[in-house]
Amino acid sequence: MRLPTRLLQRKPDSHKKDFGHVFVVAGSPRYSGAGVLCAEALMRTGAGLVTLGIPESLNNAIIKIKLKEVMTLPLAETKDGVLGTSCYKKINDFCEHIDVLVIGPGLGQNKITQVLVRKVIKDINKPMVIDADGLNALAGHLDLLRNQETACLPAGRETRNLILTPHPKEMSRLLGITVNKVQSNRESVALDFAKKYKVTLVLKGYNTVVADYKNNLYINKTGNPGMSTAGSGDILTGMIAALLGQSLTAFESAKYGVYLHGLAGDLAAKEKTQICLIASDIIGKIPNAVKRSS
Repeated sequence: MRLPTRLLQRKPDSHKKDFGHVFVVAGSPRYSGAGVLCAEALMRTGAGLVTLGIPESLNNAIIKIKLKEVMTLPLAETKDGVLGTSCYKKINDFCEHIDVLVIGPGLGQNKITQVLVRKVIKDINKPMVIDADGLNALAGHLDLLRNQETACLPAGRETRNLILTPHPKEMSRLLGITVNKVQSNRESVALDFAKKYKVTLVLKGYNTVVADYKNNLYINKTGNPGMSTAGSGDILTGMIAALLGQSLTAFESAKYGVYLHGLAGDLAAKEKTQICLIASDIIGKIPNAVKRSS
């Protein structure tokens, strides 16, 4: 698959702001690395600016392990060290300066964190990629996805460009059905959900399905079992968000993101073997995947 020309050919007078400022709201004491992997994937997939919003107590530790190019925004936390509603205003204010919002990687399932996630999804009208604990917070609250507020959107855009990236268990939780039912009807489950809520859905797994509310459908053929490893999903989220920030449509961002993620994983597996593959190996092969798709 070839990547779009407009993605590969940058104008000589380009500025970093031309390629999107992506804000990642992520992290908790137990899952501090999720946001870092997502942010690194963002940078390697062409995002112009990346800011990682994390619980304030994690900031010093994150600075030591993140890419130097990634900025951080320390956010007020609860006594348990997780994000809660007290940081909503800071998130909302910062979103005035960004192009794409990512919410979910490593946030954890604390109830007050879930309240924050739902408020962000409901009230902040930005192109958004929702993953991991962002999806868990939506279970039982799917009506929040209907808050499109088209009057507040740029001319020509019909929706907020919401992209959801569930694996089968997260999809079953969202819909209240069994994993077996999701897996036996992957294409129809993804399409029906995308149409009902006017979103782009990435149903991860073997032959990942990408569907949107306009009836677009893509079945991915790249990737391998070695990618079934901690952090792989965080990387995919970052790759999709990076493409969304570079003016691709939500469906294009998801389709090309899934393809490149799988291809990078295939290249990494050739070098590391499937059994020894870890998520950061995938990030290291993103440039090679882009070259092969140019």
